[in-house]
Amino acid sequence: MTGAVVVKGLQKRYGNLAVLKGLDFSVNKGEIFALLGVNGAGKTTALECMEGLRKYDGGTIELNGKTGIQLQSASLPEHLKAIEAVRLFAKWNRIAPDREMLGTLGIDEIAKKQYRQLSTGQKRRLHLALALTRNPDILFLDEPTAGLDVEGRIALHRQIRRLKAQGKTVLLASHDMAEVEELCDRIAILTQGKIAFIGSVTQLHEKVGKHYNIIIQTERGTDQYESDCIEKTLLALLTQYQESGITIHDIRVDRGTLEQHFMQIAKGE
Repeated sequence: MTGAVVVKGLQKRYGNLAVLKGLDFSVNKGEIFALLGVNGAGKTTALECMEGLRKYDGGTIELNGKTGIQLQSASLPEHLKAIEAVRLFAKWNRIAPDREMLGTLGIDEIAKKQYRQLSTGQKRRLHLALALTRNPDILFLDEPTAGLDVEGRIALHRQIRRLKAQGKTVLLASHDMAEVEELCDRIAILTQGKIAFIGSVTQLHEKVGKHYNIIIQTERGTDQYESDCIEKTLLALLTQYQESGITIHDIRVDRGTLEQHFMQIAKGE
């Protein structure tokens, strides 16, 4: 696979504050890639540098293809109708509107509404439709589902999968771990301006997944335990329950959620 986005040694400072301290990563063509990090980690700044919206102080950024951008915060003239915005962007890019894409995102339902009449979720769907109007090869999404209802989220996820099937590259920043786990091929976790982890969700689980959660349902209720050595802990617990004459109804073991693992990495633990 060829690199759609290649970032080498990316640096950004605000005065004496170093926000990005030499980021190195690449995003493959046709990949859904997420930048994760707690507030202030630098993910939005990194996106804005790649989008060309913010100057950076060092390093290089290579984009191999046309880009489309959905910003975390954007606005249009209040009296502009949704369909007018779509037609205007299509005319600028000398391309016909994608009727299937507009239908998938529910733009047909709000076509004649003025921008000021749209809800937050409807505005975000419209912004995404405008980002997709020029048929981009690389799509940048900053918190794409913020403010969307369940139906809107489902529509957006459907559209992102459709883009991937078409060979498009999607790079997003999100706080929604369920969304990331469902959609992304790989993730990068930023901590204090550096990449603390990069890889698949499965690889993240393997990296920090030695910590197990054990939930045992018995006749007297539910007991929860944590362990770094599942074999020894389970053997000791089962022996303890048997010697105490307590009947076990169910046992569940998991390696923690993506959000737990993300926080563990993001906080440098």
